[in-house]
Amino acid sequence: MAFKKKDKFALQLSDIALNLKESATYFADFKLENTNDLIVFSNTMKDFETKGDSYVHSIIQDLNNAFITPIEREDILALAMSMDDVLDGLENTAALFEMYSIVTADEYMLEFVEAIQLSTLEIEVGVELMVSKKLPQMREHAIKIKEYESQCDAILRRSIKNLFHTEKDPIRIIQYKDIYAELEEIADHCQKVANTFESIIMKNA
Repeated sequence: MAFKKKDKFALQLSDIALNLKESATYFADFKLENTNDLIVFSNTMKDFETKGDSYVHSIIQDLNNAFITPIEREDILALAMSMDDVLDGLENTAALFEMYSIVTADEYMLEFVEAIQLSTLEIEVGVELMVSKKLPQMREHAIKIKEYESQCDAILRRSIKNLFHTEKDPIRIIQYKDIYAELEEIADHCQKVANTFESIIMKNA
């Protein structure tokens, strides 16, 4: 069984993926200059997260009411939830920036965000391929997402090493370490999306 054109689950997953991509693009492109910007940044990311939650809530309701689904309902739910986890992480990171009054992202944060944004682009393409019944083509995008996650593992090691080597303020160390860890966890959530892609390919291609 596969998605029909304009299947409600296909549309919902596409909406979640597009909202995620747009939120990651906003996150990456937003220019922080002062603490007022942090409030705008955090609130806008919260809006993206709230929109994503509404999509997930809708898909869960429809799954509960559906007798037959185009692919296994567990896979639809896993894909929706894993994408939502990525967005939750981005929103939480924006909240950390605002809470800690950090208006300048360092080179490691920028590297993390670039890898995560690129992952969300791959996620959206992968979802659209799934909806278009081009399941085998999803694999290359799953592989790219996992490569970005591996990059983030390396960035985390470098960032923590540099932080303890150069930063003397213990409070600043805690704040930056929190943000690095949150960003790396977002990459882990992206990898879970990739794993779900591969599960869907295996069961349905």
